[in-house]
Amino acid sequence: MTDEHTETGTGWPQPAGPARPDGPAGEPDPRPEAPDPDELSPLSPQGRPPEDDAPAKGGDESAAGSFAAAVAAGWRRFGSATVMIGVLLALLGFTLAVQLKTTSTDSSLAAARQEDLVRILYDLEARDIRLRQDISALEESQRQLRSGEQGRQAALAEATRRADELGILAGTLPARGPGLAVRFQAGAKPISAIRVLDAVQELRGAGAEAMQISGGDRASVRIVASTYFLDGENGSLIVDGRPLSGPFTITVIGDPATMRTGLNIPGGVVASVAQDGGNVIVEDREVAEVSALHVPRTLEHARPVG
Repeated sequence: MTDEHTETGTGWPQPAGPARPDGPAGEPDPRPEAPDPDELSPLSPQGRPPEDDAPAKGGDESAAGSFAAAVAAGWRRFGSATVMIGVLLALLGFTLAVQLKTTSTDSSLAAARQEDLVRILYDLEARDIRLRQDISALEESQRQLRSGEQGRQAALAEATRRADELGILAGTLPARGPGLAVRFQAGAKPISAIRVLDAVQELRGAGAEAMQISGGDRASVRIVASTYFLDGENGSLIVDGRPLSGPFTITVIGDPATMRTGLNIPGGVVASVAQDGGNVIVEDREVAEVSALHVPRTLEHARPVG
């Protein structure tokens, strides 16, 4: 190494050029026209030639604006896609969570002991039995309610029918149906109360269900179980205290053929009236009307046995 290398302090030859003024190594050049070493830094904009300053600044601003515009356009372009991807990821996470929960439940049952599984099965069977019993009880209650309603309706219908029958038998209700019209014509002797009573008894024995007796003046009296007959003046009859003048006609509801047979038996009412010189005319009626009503008497002593 030469003395020149040692003097420079670098250990290497200096390039050819203007001689550096004497001074300690590393000190700035004392020449006034020499630039500041910091200004020659490659990171400093002063390191560029003066004539390049203006264009460099304008280029930086335009580049920054272009970059910001590109970023904004990218966000606008990928904004909706990003939202959609986020929703899909949320749904995927929810599905995974449900699947994991189900899997964990199934795993808990799979890992359960045989005694636990038997107990769980027994509980489920017992619950099923209880539910079936509840269903059966409700269905039975429904059937009872329906049958109870039907029973009440049937009982009401039966009570109404029975009341109508009793009303007809008691003479408190009018009646109509097939029957006979039995007309008495007097002969040499008037029609006595005993002959009319015999006719009523024979008709009842032949199945008569409702009867009434009418006089020549169109007055009618309902014949019931308590009806009585008395001889009146001048061939009249007193029926339940009401006088009736002849001729007399009994209108009766029942089977016509059976009642006709009952009246014509040997020694019966037809034969008895004929012996007295009178006549009994029996006529069939498809519809016999028994419209006279009996006023029921208030009972003072008789009571029903219940």
